[in-house]
Amino acid sequence: MTGLLSDREIADLTPAELAPHRTPIPTQAVSSDEFWPAPQTPAQAEVEARLLAMGEELAKKQGLSRRRFFQTASGMAAAFVAMNQVYGGLFDATPAEAQTPEQAAARAAGLADQFIMDMHTHFLRDDTRLTGFVAMRQSVGRAGWNKDLAGKEQTIEDLKFANYKKELFFDSDTKIALISSAPSEIPQDWFLTNEQMAEARTRINGEAGARRLFTHAIFTPGRPGWLDDLDAALALKPESTKGYTVGDNTHKDLAKYPWRMDDEKTTYRGYEKMVAAGIKNVCVHKGLFSPSVEKQFPHLVAYADVRDVGKAAKDWPQLNFIIYHAGYRNADPASSLAEFERTGRLEWVSDLAEVPEKFGVTNVYGDLGQIFASTLVAQPRVCAAIMGILIKGLGESRVTWGTDALWTGSPQWQIEGLRRLEIPEDMQKKHGFAPLGGPDGPVKTAIFGDNNARLYNVDKAALSAAIRADRYTQQKRAYLEQGADPSNLRYGYINRARG
Repeated sequence: MTGLLSDREIADLTPAELAPHRTPIPTQAVSSDEFWPAPQTPAQAEVEARLLAMGEELAKKQGLSRRRFFQTASGMAAAFVAMNQVYGGLFDATPAEAQTPEQAAARAAGLADQFIMDMHTHFLRDDTRLTGFVAMRQSVGRAGWNKDLAGKEQTIEDLKFANYKKELFFDSDTKIALISSAPSEIPQDWFLTNEQMAEARTRINGEAGARRLFTHAIFTPGRPGWLDDLDAALALKPESTKGYTVGDNTHKDLAKYPWRMDDEKTTYRGYEKMVAAGIKNVCVHKGLFSPSVEKQFPHLVAYADVRDVGKAAKDWPQLNFIIYHAGYRNADPASSLAEFERTGRLEWVSDLAEVPEKFGVTNVYGDLGQIFASTLVAQPRVCAAIMGILIKGLGESRVTWGTDALWTGSPQWQIEGLRRLEIPEDMQKKHGFAPLGGPDGPVKTAIFGDNNARLYNVDKAALSAAIRADRYTQQKRAYLEQGADPSNLRYGYINRARG
């Protein structure tokens, strides 16, 4: 989907939408445009095999097809049972829940009203040029791997507005989302322009009859005319701003204007405008910059890490700095686990978690974004370590929920992942991590919604009441009564090589 991957690399990948099995959770890493997906590991292959076998058996007992079983609450429970069988008991899921539809459905219904603010989501503009995904689908059809695609023009409608609305608000328990974007030196390659994000907000909130969608304003320090562009973006009344310190993350080879968060001569001029406009939240993409990416773009690594967060936060206490992906470098999951077991640290995540103590600040936050999705399925002990590190260093009140959907499909599987995840006892004892607790306990309640509600000055009780009565809730109720049809599709890339 971007210039980060060469034609040769793209040829080695497969659209995640064409994965052979529509399982409730992915069974291998799914990449967005932002990183190279690792091949399926032996452990992930074992999870997949166990889940498919369990699904086949339980589907027959429940009088369903396996595909339909995987769309149910029991199917979701089965996925985490399989994860426990392979990785150990990290997830609150039992065979009884997978085997008993009534039990699984009751649990799902009891949590369906949970207040979830997903402040990190994407879809693509209608006139997008980012057609690498489409090209891969066409090549799959030509190769005969999927006969349904042969001779048929492919589109990326699944990554556009209509499917976004369905998978965010109907197929997940998300109540409020924030639509984001990414800038590029090629104007047509912005995911969405600032104006298009504002238009999407107007459309969704108008259709729903409640405040369901928030927006970013993308800012690009150092680019010619960037301050005038920021003025125009702020005039659209965004709820927060967002920047990419590497500059053009979509085409890193074209990145002419990387910037630092603590640049007093340039970036601080943007902060001044944000404060004057009443903006309090500055979201910054960090991390997802593996050693292999560093080899291609060594001049950008100093902008991708978190070394510039502390001073900016100290100099601008009136702003909140929300670091997307919590700065996770996105090394190979096995290497990340080895690093953590050897040192008790994860590169850049631990650095971010130490900022409050080192700089004496309370305005730095860690957004989960892509890293929760990728580590949950790649190596859940790394996912647990990320949660432990962030909560210990930043505090549970400064870890925020974001999923980077739609790249990995409807965010419901990620919601279930956090609801069920627990930091293993050995990790708690060795590293002083606090337990995450139950799905609607204080820690997860804070992360799912309360922290974002506070950041965005949302009256949780009032907005929850409005949402319960809005048109989307009514439509979702009818959709569920008719028999929900979650796609269980993902829309990024997967690597079909053997891990």
